[in-house]
Amino acid sequence: MQIEIISGSPRKDSVTYRIALHLQEHLRKHTDHMVGIIDVREWKLPLLETVFSSVDQTPEAYKPLAKRIFAANAFILVTPEYNGSYAPALQNLLDHFPKQTRKAFGLVTASVGAMGGMRASQQLLLLVPGLFGIASPHMLIVPQVDKKFDAAGQLTDPGFQGATDNFVREFLWLAGNLLPETVAEKRTVYN
Repeated sequence: MQIEIISGSPRKDSVTYRIALHLQEHLRKHTDHMVGIIDVREWKLPLLETVFSSVDQTPEAYKPLAKRIFAANAFILVTPEYNGSYAPALQNLLDHFPKQTRKAFGLVTASVGAMGGMRASQQLLLLVPGLFGIASPHMLIVPQVDKKFDAAGQLTDPGFQGATDNFVREFLWLAGNLLPETVAEKRTVYN
């Protein structure tokens, strides 16, 4: 299965990017899935004017991104909370592509405060059906993200490992059950 983790913070020193790094390493270590990170900071997408409905219809500068989006079987959205919602850069990236029909979405929100982006998680629950995707009901809410993960994405709070494991297990279950049969026959089970 091809999983793309979309890191939605445009900030240079994003602390939520640490979670994307951690999840990528965790999934690579415990599964045989292909796991990439799409970092919104690497793509200077303009405000939406046209939807990239295929790789061929995508402007040359964004074709590598389009290939990854179209090839993905499932997504994990990682975002900080901005004014009670997810990052606008994440929305802008997703808006450039057609609906992600029947694809699984894992939802991860974070903040340096005690709420962990809880309000943003609720907004993501409204976004995913709008994309025709299916959200895993088990979200990963990360309060005090700067104290849980270091800059390299290593977990520094061992007490948070259980939350990460539960999130990954539930996301993979959903993603595996939404795969077309030809891909599903090759799926692996998360340990």
